[in-house]
Amino acid sequence: MIQIQQLNLKIPHMPDAVRQKALKTLHVRESDVVSFKIARRSLDARKKPELFYVYTAELCVKNEASVRRNIKNKNIRFVKKEKPYRAVLSGDIPLKKRPVIIGTGPAGLFCGYQLARLGYRPILLERGKNVRQRMLDVENFWKGGALNKNSNVQFGEGGAGTFSDGKLNTLVHGSGGRHEEVLNIFHQFGAPEEILYDSKPHIGTDILCRIVENMRESILSYGGEVRFGSLAEGFELTQVDGGGKALSAVLVHDMEAGRHYRLETQAAVLAVGHSARDTFEVLERLGVEMVRKSFAVGLRIEHPQRFINKRQYGMEDASLPAASYKLTARAADGRGVYTFCMCPGGYVVNASSEEGRTAVNGMSYSKRDGENANSAVVVTVTPEDFGGENVLAGMEFQRELEERAYREGGGKIPVQTFRDYCRNIASQGSDFVVPQIKGGYAWANVRRIFPEQVAAAIEAGIFSFDRKIKGYAADGAVLSGVESRTSSPVRIIRDDSLQSSVRGIYPCGEGAGYAGGITSAAMDGLKVTESIIKTYRPFDSGGKV
Repeated sequence: MIQIQQLNLKIPHMPDAVRQKALKTLHVRESDVVSFKIARRSLDARKKPELFYVYTAELCVKNEASVRRNIKNKNIRFVKKEKPYRAVLSGDIPLKKRPVIIGTGPAGLFCGYQLARLGYRPILLERGKNVRQRMLDVENFWKGGALNKNSNVQFGEGGAGTFSDGKLNTLVHGSGGRHEEVLNIFHQFGAPEEILYDSKPHIGTDILCRIVENMRESILSYGGEVRFGSLAEGFELTQVDGGGKALSAVLVHDMEAGRHYRLETQAAVLAVGHSARDTFEVLERLGVEMVRKSFAVGLRIEHPQRFINKRQYGMEDASLPAASYKLTARAADGRGVYTFCMCPGGYVVNASSEEGRTAVNGMSYSKRDGENANSAVVVTVTPEDFGGENVLAGMEFQRELEERAYREGGGKIPVQTFRDYCRNIASQGSDFVVPQIKGGYAWANVRRIFPEQVAAAIEAGIFSFDRKIKGYAADGAVLSGVESRTSSPVRIIRDDSLQSSVRGIYPCGEGAGYAGGITSAAMDGLKVTESIIKTYRPFDSGGKV
């Protein structure tokens, strides 16, 4: 296979221009092409306002040996065709009961899909509602209705990523083809083809909802089961020979039927997400080994999207995608400050999941056509910041910030201009940007939410970012808080077989501390699947469990 890198095409260009430039670069005719695909696309704005898309294309052509002899271009490589991802069935231990997956975020859904497809008939437990009903609960909350503690931005089918920008980029690579497989599955269930080659793929919350539904229907068609309103409230353990404990059953609260029951299983995948604080408390009581970990806290900052476009592209052009950014800095005390989950053309959303506590996140629809750009500006906090020895101290630190945010906004999202943040006074409004927020908001003093060393680091970081994007530290830029759910506050220890200190419990995804976004969580779901199928064999087609 021939790979051509650095195919630069000025924006705009015709859809077929990439193929034609590739043929011209190789000096081959259309009739010589056996296959062609775009492998990668990125936007180059270094010479703004003159912008380019930079492509990598992959072709198979007739008489490749002849082409190889005549090509001396350093951007042309001859590579082996990558083998597709393959999950190898090698386990020989019979399953007495069906495997259980707790949580239907990306980690749980992808694990459930793969196990179902391979004949393991998993049971997926989801404390929240299906994605359509969940959307109604979330919209009701944003309009001033009551918070549903089990059906909100954090909990429900699709997980927390469902109400986000739907970014699919990841820093995790070299993982046996899992990354490519995740993107292929997303595409199979409704994501646009562009995610397979864009350097910064995203799908938006509207498309994510449809994908989640399609994956669920596929799981059901393969013999899996999805139980909504089903909270895993505990675990039944047994002693094993040689010491230690093993899982024998998951204790489930069917909240719709108002009953509690035991669900016997040898294997339970714990894909609960980073906000399942009650589950972390259960695990701590059971003695499941966990450790505290660093994470980040901060706020959301909003600018007009037109302003960001002008700064990033050097011009305004409606045909260009809404511009994004990624910025990093280091505060005087050495703390890392960085932007996180930037949402072009997006909205700040009330992402709370507990009464009396306010948390925010960012969300975009697939078209990214909202008036504002928003991003989290966050500061790294470490176990030294939490104090004490409690493994859940980081979780309590998050809760304390969220309680302060709730009080500061009077139950609504507190917002403040950057000018007033620096002055440490409450704001009355902004003449630079109108907040685009899903949920009620109130002008307040966001700075008071944070310990001063965190608040000062955020201020210093924003001024540092202003040197990279002029005007970023505008007086009227709007800040909202608190961004406290960037990642899990704990890591649930797992061994080489991906099991916890309790045999049969498989910590998985972002909540367990092994992922940092939609794609990496989905990849971890595949990884845990591989461990299970390496140990257990699938059910016979006519078998009963």
